[in-house]
Amino acid sequence: MHNFTYTANPGRILFGFGTLDKLADEIRNAGMTRVLLLSTPQQAEQVGAVAKSLGDLSAGIFSDARMHTPAEVTEQALKSLKSLGADGIVSLGGGSTIGLGKALALRTNLAQIVIPTTYAGSEMTPILGETTDGVKRTLRSEKVLPETVLYDVELTMSLPVEMSGLSGMNAVAHAVEALYCKEANPITSLIAAEGVRALTDALPRIARNGGDREARSDALYGAWLCGTCLGTVGMALHHKLCHAIGGAYDTPHAATHAIILPHALAYTAPAIPEAMERLRAALKTDDPAGRLYEIGREIGAPEGLQALGMPEDGIEHVVELSLRDPYWNPRPLEREALTLLLGDAFHGRPPSRH
Repeated sequence: MHNFTYTANPGRILFGFGTLDKLADEIRNAGMTRVLLLSTPQQAEQVGAVAKSLGDLSAGIFSDARMHTPAEVTEQALKSLKSLGADGIVSLGGGSTIGLGKALALRTNLAQIVIPTTYAGSEMTPILGETTDGVKRTLRSEKVLPETVLYDVELTMSLPVEMSGLSGMNAVAHAVEALYCKEANPITSLIAAEGVRALTDALPRIARNGGDREARSDALYGAWLCGTCLGTVGMALHHKLCHAIGGAYDTPHAATHAIILPHALAYTAPAIPEAMERLRAALKTDDPAGRLYEIGREIGAPEGLQALGMPEDGIEHVVELSLRDPYWNPRPLEREALTLLLGDAFHGRPPSRH
C-alpha cells in the first residue's frame, strides 16, 4: 500500500424513481426562496413544467445553455439571474446545463441543486470547463460543486438511446482515467471500477431496449459513481485531448469522449499495469481498450472525429494544443504517437498501440 490522499466532497444525494417530487422541499431546506432554473433550448418545455410546479419558488427560467460553457452565454445568464433577484440555481439537464450552473455559482457563490437527465456525471465534480475565443480551460473550485443532486431515474427514461450511450461513455471516461491519474488512490479506484462495470454493462442493454428500467437505473447509478471519481481526483491525456478538440472545433462533448476514450487508454496502457488489471475485471475482457471501442459500436457512437466535423488538418493542431499545455499522464506525451492516436480516432479505426 502506497501513501495516498483522499478528499471526500460534500454533497446531498437523492437517488431513485420520482425524486423530482422532492425538489420544492430541497429548495426550502437549502434556504433558497427564488431560484433561477436552467436548461438547454431542447429542454425548455420540460424545465417550464418544473418551474410551474414550484410556483413562487421559481424566479424564472434561462433556457439557452450551450456545450462547452461559452463565456458569452454565462454573461447573459448572469444578467438574467441578477435582474430576477434569484437567490439559488436549479440546473435540469446534462453537462451543458450543469456547466452553466457551475459558471454562475463561481461568479455569485449561490447554492445549486442539480437534476441530471443524462449520464454525464459532472454534477458530482468541483470542475468547470469554460470556453473563451475557441479555447476551453478548466478549473477546480469548491464554489462550483453542487450542494444537492436529485437523481430521478424517471427523467432518463425518455433520453434518446444514442444520447444515453454517448453521455454514458463520457462518464465511463471519468472513471477509467481516475484509475491512473496522478491523484489516484485505493478508495477512488474502488468507486471507479464499480462505475465502469455498472455503466458498460447497462449501456448496451439500453441500446437494445431504451425502456429497460433496470438498465436505466444501473446506468444512472454508474454515472453517479463515475462523476464522483472525477470530483475527487484529476485528469490526464484523455481529458486533455477532448478539451482541445471540443474547444477548437466545437464538437459534441459526449461524442468526443466516446470516440477518444479507447484510443487514449491504448496509448497509456503500457504504463498502467495495475489499472489495466482492474479494467480487465470490470469489463470482463483481456483487451479493455478494444472492448470500449466495441461498446462504442454497440451504442451507435460516431465512427470517428471526422463524423463530428473536425477537419483532418485539425489533428496537427490538437497535438500542438496538447503539447503546449499538457495534463500529467503516466506515459509521457510523444508528438508522433499522439499524431497516430488522433489519426486512428479521426478515421474511426480500432485503437492500436503507438
